[in-house]
Amino acid sequence: MISSVVVTYRLKPESSAEHVRLIEAVFDQLRAEQRTDLEYKVLRLEDGVSFVHVATSDTADGSSPLPSLSSFQEFGRALSERVVTPPDAKPAEVVGSYAPSRS
Repeated sequence: MISSVVVTYRLKPESSAEHVRLIEAVFDQLRAEQRTDLEYKVLRLEDGVSFVHVATSDTADGSSPLPSLSSFQEFGRALSERVVTPPDAKPAEVVGSYAPSRS
């Protein structure tokens, strides 16, 4: 079952470098595990403190594998101390998607 979620929030400016480091650790783990049940993208907006996460999972029950990752658990551990506005997660429907194949 395929499910998607979009999460938006704003950080405290002084938290940005640490926050990005934690996000990069999630991607390092995803690459190391070569996950095929998840498409994940994180965008930092032009203001430098607003973030958008887009995750699409393809699992038997539609649940996201992200919370099971140790790096994602570390990312979330002190999130409330880094944010100005708390994460706002909304279910979403993928209408279209394109990614070139990379050899």
